[in-house]
This record gives sequence, structure tokens and C-alpha cells, in this order.
Amino acid sequence: MTKKEKKEKYDARLCEFLVEYDKCFIVHADNVGSKQFMNIRKGLRPNSVILMGKNTMMKRSIDLFCERSQNDNWQPVIKHLKGNVGLVFTKSDLNELKTEIGKYVVGAPARVGAIAPKDVFVPPGSTGMDPSQTSFFQALNIATKINRGTIEILNEVHLIHKEEKVGGSEAALLSKLGIRPFEYGLKILKVFENGTLYDPEVLDITDDDMVQKATAALRNVAALCLGAGYPTLVSLPHSVINGYKNILAIAVETDYSFPLADKVKAYLADPSAFAVAAAPAAEAAETKVEEKEEEPEEESDEDVGMGLFGDDDDF
Repeated sequence: MTKKEKKEKYDARLCEFLVEYDKCFIVHADNVGSKQFMNIRKGLRPNSVILMGKNTMMKRSIDLFCERSQNDNWQPVIKHLKGNVGLVFTKSDLNELKTEIGKYVVGAPARVGAIAPKDVFVPPGSTGMDPSQTSFFQALNIATKINRGTIEILNEVHLIHKEEKVGGSEAALLSKLGIRPFEYGLKILKVFENGTLYDPEVLDITDDDMVQKATAALRNVAALCLGAGYPTLVSLPHSVINGYKNILAIAVETDYSFPLADKVKAYLADPSAFAVAAAPAAEAAETKVEEKEEEPEEESDEDVGMGLFGDDDDF
């Protein structure tokens, strides 16, 4: 197959996916091994498919597809095709797909010259290394002591800083300690859904988060409306309650009254009467609770009797 034929085949395949799917992840695939990639492809089937390729080829195919189809939905994806990236097309739920991709993240050792994706700390404690290797730790300015014939690190050490290159000594130390500090897998950069492009953090928003945000917004609107004296659906209940409180306050201080105000006036006139009336009800409630607690004991006694002697019909 010639180079031209390969490009045409790739273009046809990508355009087929653009027609079939309306959702995808733009993923970064640095440091993902071939076997790891094979496992990811296998795990995402049959509802999802990964397509990698040269950035220029992918951009050109998507651009031509949008021009031919007169549909610009996929156009926002083009500007994010930079570096070692690919597209994960899917018909599955995006949250489920994100979780599935996360299952294939694997630990990796610190390689010399690699850019650290995060800070690396070495915990204090025994290293299991013999005292002859003390000079190795001295070269890295790591405080140690000899304890029971092995080297022990005294304090936690910030060995590698994020976005810095891994040095030979740091890589060797982590290898000797058996620490694999980095994790590699497909990193989701952007999410495309029905013509909309957004960050993957949006997928972490739950229904509870949405309810809390909506509730907070409604409270702010109600407070604003009450302060401005502008009635709305969210402020009207508060306005009614505040109006009722004002009328009740006037009724208590004057001869004007209505049924609900009569109850308040009666309570203010003789609070002890309400306390005496409430006492029998409280005692009755306590009695019911005690009876309910005693019932299981009676049932358990019957069960023991049946288990020991059986029914009369058995004799």
C-alpha cells in the first residue's frame, strides 16, 4: 500500500467515526507503552474506539469533513490536536468511560532525563540498604543513621520537584528503594459532546453539587429581592412570613386579635398552663417507647420455649 493510499484509508476511517459518533475525549498518550495501549483498546470495546495519528493529518481530515458536510460541530477539536494526542470516540456514558480509562493507569519508575509530572517525596524509615552505601545518601544531602545494620532515613525528603528533569542519582535512589513514583496512562485533555468542548473536571460534578449551587443561587436572589422590595417567586414566601410576624406583633401589643394571635396571647399570659398540658403527653410518649422496647424480649422467650419443647402436637 502506497503512502497516498494509507492517507486516504486513514481519512475515510476518521470521517466514518465523525459521522457515527457525537462524543469523544481528546487524550494525551505520552509514556503509554504498546502493551498498555493494547489493553486500553481491548477494555474500551465495543462501545468506544481510539484513533491516533499525525496531528496534521487529523486536522486536515476533520477540516475537510466539516467543509463537505457543511457541519462545523467538530471544528473546535482541531485547535487542541497538539503533541502526542488521540481521539477516543464513544457511545457510552462519559463518566463511565472516564472511569474505565482510569483503570489502565500503571505505575512507572523515574527515568533519567524524564520530566517529573509531580513532586516526589521519600518517606523516613529504614531503607534496607547496608552501611557501605552511606556515601550515596550523603551525595544527595539526605540525613541518615545506621540502625540495626541498615541505613535509616531520618526525615522526609523532597527528592524531585514537579516539572523538573529526573537526575541520575535520584533515579538510582528510587530504584534501590523500590519506589515507582509516577503513573502513566491516557490523560483526558478535553471532552467533546454534541458540538461542545469542555474540561474533563465538569464530569466530576454530581447532582448534589448542582442542587447546592441552585439552592445558594435561589437564596441570593431571594435576599436581593427582599432588600430591593421587588417581589418574586423565591422572595414571596419570605415576604408573607415577615408580614405575618408584623401583624402578630401588632396583635400582641393591642386589642386587635385573630385565632392564631389568641393562642400566642394565651401562652404569654400563662406559660405554665402549656407546660402542665404538655407533661402528660410526654409521659404517654415515654410509656409507648418503653412498651416497644419490652416486646422483643417477650418474643425471644417464646422462641426459646418452642426450640426446647416443640409444639404439643409433636408429643
